[in-house]
Amino acid sequence: MLEKFKNHIEQKLPFLKEGNLLIAISGGIDSVVLTHLLHQLNYSIALAHCNFKLRFEDSDKDEVFVKRLAEKLKVKCFTTSFSTQDYANNNNLSIQMAARELRYNWFNELLKQENYQYVLTAHQLNDNVETVLINLTRGANIQGLTGIPEINGNIIRPLLPFSRNEIQQFTIDNQISWREDESNQSTKYFRNKIRHKVIPVLQELNANLLHTFQEHLGYLKEEKEVLEKHLNEVKNDLCFEEENQLKIDIKKLKKYKNFKVYLYHILKGCGFSEWANIADLLDAQAGKYVASKTHRLIKDRGFLLLTKNDILLLDSVYEIPLKTSVISKPISLQFQEVNQLEKNTSSKVFLDKSKLQYPLRLRKRKDGDVFYPFGMKGKKKISKFFKDEKMSLIEKENTWLLCNANDDIIWVVGKRLNSEFVVKQTTDKILKVTLNY
Repeated sequence: MLEKFKNHIEQKLPFLKEGNLLIAISGGIDSVVLTHLLHQLNYSIALAHCNFKLRFEDSDKDEVFVKRLAEKLKVKCFTTSFSTQDYANNNNLSIQMAARELRYNWFNELLKQENYQYVLTAHQLNDNVETVLINLTRGANIQGLTGIPEINGNIIRPLLPFSRNEIQQFTIDNQISWREDESNQSTKYFRNKIRHKVIPVLQELNANLLHTFQEHLGYLKEEKEVLEKHLNEVKNDLCFEEENQLKIDIKKLKKYKNFKVYLYHILKGCGFSEWANIADLLDAQAGKYVASKTHRLIKDRGFLLLTKNDILLLDSVYEIPLKTSVISKPISLQFQEVNQLEKNTSSKVFLDKSKLQYPLRLRKRKDGDVFYPFGMKGKKKISKFFKDEKMSLIEKENTWLLCNANDDIIWVVGKRLNSEFVVKQTTDKILKVTLNY
């Protein structure tokens, strides 16, 4: 196995030779074998072990085992402990998801702090088969059916081509010991049910199940690359970025018979699950939207607008005291008393200071807001002004109003000044307000 492993690294993962490698080691057979393989090949390695405190004294014994292995091999060892159950409860996660989140967050910290380039995990061929079957059972796209990626950013999985039997034989040949996690035998976990009840039946039907899967995944990954290329070409035709949002052209999208496939590709990774509601947005009224934990997809005339959920709350108010010269939050404004009047622009206005009441206020729009737009006759509702300006919902939400202490609107920032605050011949003091983009 050592020679096969060496050849695989040289052909598929040659960049590992020059890197400082962090091995995610549990003490189990797979990660211990990965450690011995890389050590025998003289790679620059260190061990990283997480004690999840889920198996009482057995968890502590795993940690002791890993530390002793590091001493024996004379490599550096990092360990940490987590209150995994508490983290899962506090974040409404399963134990498995909580442990995964905790360990990968810690691995990323180690990479930065200790100057390692890659984290190596010991997922192997049997794990890959189990993962594909789990994804198939739960429902998956082509991404889920291609299994565990061998390279995922700085996470590398060098053992993926090797079966559990090969790994076990290596421990016998090299008299290697490891820690056995008894929970791996319990069928209360979904993965273990697949491992102990489903795969043995499939192997009865196909004695070469692992080889068949490996070939299948290879072909499927090649097909996925071709599909991804086409999907990205269509995405580039349908979408463009503008002001921190992705705009999807609805008319162009509808020209494709299977438009849902393209829409799913564009939105994957944004946390959406209500795909029927997303499809309905194409014919919905402007302003309708679908939200995930991280993103919003909004119908706006001929486009769907994709934004992150980081828009400031509509009831946010920031006070600006007298004698303030500059603010940087929530937007950058500069205040300066001047003697000379210039032309008002979208980023620069001149105010009659005698009409200002401090503290000034920066806020978002609210129902009933009205002002007297400079250059227009009479007053107008902010909602009507936004509509006339053909502003999208996102633009409306991102527009700030500079107001007096009594909440009268002075300036729709970046858009239009209130004519009641313009400088006149009788104005004694002029305040220049500049918006810095």
